[in-house]
Order: sequence, then C-alpha cells, then structure tokens
Amino acid sequence: MRPESPVCPSLVAWGNAWLAGHVGLDEAADHVEAAGGPAVAGDLPLRKYLANLRSDGLRELRLALPAPGDPLGLSGPASFNSAAVDVGQAAIAVLDEHNLGLVPAADLRGSSYVGVRLEVHDAGPVRPDLPSLSEAERELSDAIRSATEALASVDGPAQERPERLGQRGGELAPGYPARAHRVSTLATRLATVLRLADERGLTSGQIAARSVALRELDRAVRRALVAAHHAIFEPLRDE
Repeated sequence: MRPESPVCPSLVAWGNAWLAGHVGLDEAADHVEAAGGPAVAGDLPLRKYLANLRSDGLRELRLALPAPGDPLGLSGPASFNSAAVDVGQAAIAVLDEHNLGLVPAADLRGSSYVGVRLEVHDAGPVRPDLPSLSEAERELSDAIRSATEALASVDGPAQERPERLGQRGGELAPGYPARAHRVSTLATRLATVLRLADERGLTSGQIAARSVALRELDRAVRRALVAAHHAIFEPLRDE
C-alpha cells in the first residue's frame, strides 16, 4: 500500500458523511472502493464491517497521516503506531467505549484481483493536540511562502510553483464546510509537489536547502489534510 494512496482519507471523509446522514452506506463504500479497489476489514466486506461498527457505537472516523518522527493523529499502542507509520496513513474508528485503528494493505488474490485489506488494531484515544482547520490553513500558507522562497533561491533544474502542480484530488464528501474542501484540495495538490520533487542536478548544499523547505511543507500538508477531514465535527464558523 503506497503512502500516497487515498484509501484512509476517502474512508474518513465518506464514512463521516455517512455517519452524519449526508450519504448512504452504499455510496460511502463505493467511494472508498473507487479509491483503492474492493475493500475488506478484518474478514468482512467493508459495508458489513462499517454497519457492524455502527451497531457497536461508532461515532466518528479520524484520520492519521504519520511520518517517521511525526506520529500525526496517532496515540498508540506501539504496534498500531508502527503499522501506520510504515504505510503513512490510518483511520481511527471512535466508538463509545474504545477505539479501533484501521491500517490499509494491498489485497492481492491470484493474477488479477487487486483490492485493499484494512488490518484492525486496538487504538488509543483521539489526540487532543490535533490542529483546527483555521490553524492548519495558516500553517500551510506559511509553509508555502517559506518553501517558495527557499526553492527560488536554489539554482538548479527549473521548479514549478507549488500551486501549479497536481490538479486533482483532495475531494471531501457532502456535509463538509466549503473551507475544508478548499484546504483539502490545496493540500493534496501540494502533496503532488512533494512526490515530484527530486534532487537531480543539485549540489549537496542545494539539496540541504530543499530538504528543509520540503520537510516543513510536508508536515504542513499532512496537518492540513488531517484538519480538513476532521472539520465536519468543528462548530460552523464564517468562511
């Protein structure tokens, strides 16, 4: 499962829209499976698993987009954190009395079947230090400015401006505020910048300058995506 796969973001966005009554379970599951292929959680098809979770008290889904040294959205235990960091993403199912962590893995059967298996872990409580949407949007704007200045000062192969790269992705589900859609789309476009960035033709000093700028941008992008996917729970504010 590639870290840039949209499986967990799709599961969180459309799962929360279903829990909030904006879409039906079938529509939510269809969008998740459009992102990653046929999905199972544990030993159950995704639809059945989600329906069972709701019967068990599922209240919301949370997104984790961790990186080595930055366990964004994770709060243990260690086995869950390690699995999530390995693939760069996880979804956390928040139930009435406990939480479950869902970590995607490729589900390959035979020569043609390609799907997603969500491995189920025990998970800790929701992290209290996750950014609000407004905080994450400000951090992202600051990181864009800093990265643009740093990259402009590095002589080397021509670099596209961040906002010109990556024209698709970041779609949330019905029920999310317009600001969350806007932030998620921008952050997803910037994630494309990070995937396309390379170090060809640069000196060691130029590589170091780019690495710092791109590392800070990566952190801001992940925080913005997490905040946008949680914004359906935030009180409505003027946009």
